[in-house]
Amino acid sequence: MRLALRILLPVIVIAAGVYAALTMIQNRPAPETQVVEIAPPSVRVIIAEPKNIRLKVRAEGTVAPRTETELVPEVSGRVTMISESLAVGGFFEKSEVLLKIDRLEYELAAVRARAAVSQAELRLATEEEEAAVARKEWESLGQGEPRPLVLRVPQIAEAKAMLASAEAAFEKAEYDLERTVVKAPFAGRVREKRVDVGQFVSRGSSVARLYSVDYAEVRLPIPDNELEYVNLPLAYRGQKERAAGPRVILRANFAGKRHTWQGRIVRTEGEIDPRTRMVQAIAQVVDPYGKARPGRPPLAVGMFVEAEIYGKTAANVFVLPRIVLRGADQVLVVDDDNRLRFRTVDILRTERDQVIIRSGLEAGERVGISVVEAAVDGMKVQVLEEPNTEPAG
Repeated sequence: MRLALRILLPVIVIAAGVYAALTMIQNRPAPETQVVEIAPPSVRVIIAEPKNIRLKVRAEGTVAPRTETELVPEVSGRVTMISESLAVGGFFEKSEVLLKIDRLEYELAAVRARAAVSQAELRLATEEEEAAVARKEWESLGQGEPRPLVLRVPQIAEAKAMLASAEAAFEKAEYDLERTVVKAPFAGRVREKRVDVGQFVSRGSSVARLYSVDYAEVRLPIPDNELEYVNLPLAYRGQKERAAGPRVILRANFAGKRHTWQGRIVRTEGEIDPRTRMVQAIAQVVDPYGKARPGRPPLAVGMFVEAEIYGKTAANVFVLPRIVLRGADQVLVVDDDNRLRFRTVDILRTERDQVIIRSGLEAGERVGISVVEAAVDGMKVQVLEEPNTEPAG
């Protein structure tokens, strides 16, 4: 009996457990069915507002002098004086004496030339007096009209020619004497010096290289597709006056600081670069070495600058961040029902950080500026409006 209980008791416990489990399963409440809602993607938008803006064209170039020339003496001789201004980097004013050449030889030549003039004047006076005497003698004889040789006409003509030649030689000697003092042809600066005191210089040999400081010029290459945005001063045959060119802002780094200068486009070069298809516009800055602003360095020759050329005014255009573009000419617009709509727009200009849209948008429309994965036309979105900011100039 005890053995039978030991066998049946576990069987009874297991059967009771199975029965209890089946009862609980059969009597459990039915599960509630829940619908999964997918939230629409969030889209940041910016409000399209039309405005008038001044287009700008950016370029880069190197500062160069407007005028540069070789300083060349017109006479030969030993250098007796050098101005302190005639040093590399030195400034000088127009007509300032830069160097002097030994003038003794040219003073003696002027004295000899003056003596030759006096001799020629004496000979002419003598010939004219003798001609007068010869005419009186001929008239006293009463033998008709005298021949030119009798009246010493050829001799007088020769004396006049000799006097003219002597006077020309004297003017030349005076001219050479004056040219022993070499003066600056303009106000400028010395780029290179090749002479010193005691050195013998030859006529026509270069002793220094100078450039003017009244203006500085910068050659700015402008691509052909950017020309429509600016009014460049183009030259035509027979045109005497040119319209004032657009304003230019030049920027450069110097001694760890950013500095600016103002200038103007004054002309364009006569040819288009056949390799780059660029037009060279010439920007001019007045008095580049003048101390107009405290702390600002001079616009020195050789300085690399970035230029911003003020161009035409674009009216009623939309200036938006460049991120709004989807492909070449499409944007995403969010309609009143918060649904995405693809919109093709007419782009006036695409810049590094922004795009200028000429048409295709309406004032007040919301344009998407965030990336939407797998965007489709009509997709429901959640709008996050961004405040409009002025584009960088």
